[in-house]
Amino acid sequence: MIHGLGTDICDVRRIRESVERHGERFAEKVLSEAELAVYRRRSTRWPDRGLRYLATRFSAKEAFSKAIGLGMRMPMTWRSCEIANLASGQPVIVLHGVLKTWFEAQGLTAHVTLTDETDYAASFVVVEKN
Repeated sequence: MIHGLGTDICDVRRIRESVERHGERFAEKVLSEAELAVYRRRSTRWPDRGLRYLATRFSAKEAFSKAIGLGMRMPMTWRSCEIANLASGQPVIVLHGVLKTWFEAQGLTAHVTLTDETDYAASFVVVEKN
């Protein structure tokens, strides 16, 4: 049974402006430690690819927060929600801490898809009740 749906579109140019204005602080606020490592690797080699990575993660976390019905309030935090990839490349949501405990107690499962194209990143999340 579907518990919630969430979608988000993010302007990569807006993310670029935030990074230019605040430096790594913006990425450190939004990304988990594992995501931050990927972001830094990509940004070092291909700055635009790093920005698109940050934008897709920002978008996916916004979509997830909408799908669970909390928005960005506890137990939902930027860093407790991680968007990882399976070996196949499929994106998956990995939760940490209090958010993970809350999510599992609700009997929920999440599915995410994301995409980016030059100036935009978009995400869609479906949350099911088991």
